[in-house]
Amino acid sequence: MVRGIGVDIMEISRIRQAMDRLGDRFLERVFTGQEIDYCKSRQNIHQHFAARFAAKEAVSKAISLGWGKDFAWKNVEVTNDPSGQPRITLHGRLREMLTACNIHLTISHAENHVVAMVLIEEDPK
Repeated sequence: MVRGIGVDIMEISRIRQAMDRLGDRFLERVFTGQEIDYCKSRQNIHQHFAARFAAKEAVSKAISLGWGKDFAWKNVEVTNDPSGQPRITLHGRLREMLTACNIHLTISHAENHVVAMVLIEEDPK
């Protein structure tokens, strides 16, 4: 059963501006160390940070909690499996709340934008 769907589109330039203005302070507030390392290892780092930001936003929309004690940026981590497919890993309270759920993520990149879509499905057990 579908518990929630979320989608977010992001202008890559917004991430570039935030990084230029706030630097590591922005990155460390929003992204996990693993996400930062991954994105900085890529050729187009702004695109990869924007994709992860959009994925986090899509998760927040799918769970319909809004910003608060149950949702924090770093409690949603975007990783890649060996094939390169993006995955959501949850931490903290979110992990507890969504233990019985499967989270599906897809991300697409274009020259100036990224889009992320999340589907949260409850395990029918």
